Amino acid sequence: MDMKDIDRINTLYHKSKAVGLTPEEKEEQARLRKAYIDAIRENLRGTLDSTKIKYPDGTIVDLGEKYGNKGKTH
Repeated sequence: MDMKDIDRINTLYHKSKAVGLTPEEKEEQARLRKAYIDAIRENLRGTLDSTKIKYPDGTIVDLGEKYGNKGKTH
């Protein structure tokens, strides 16, 4: 997802509020929004997979190992 796609999402949003969208534009908007949400989820998953929590007793829990990478191999 690049800035061109994000700009297009915003343009379609503003057009939908002003004059409405054609069926083709509605499909494009839905496709772009889905791609945007997928990119956000992927980014968040990567962040969570690399997060470690250190407890007061000194133990460290790697959230990626505990929750995120189940069944995945790198």
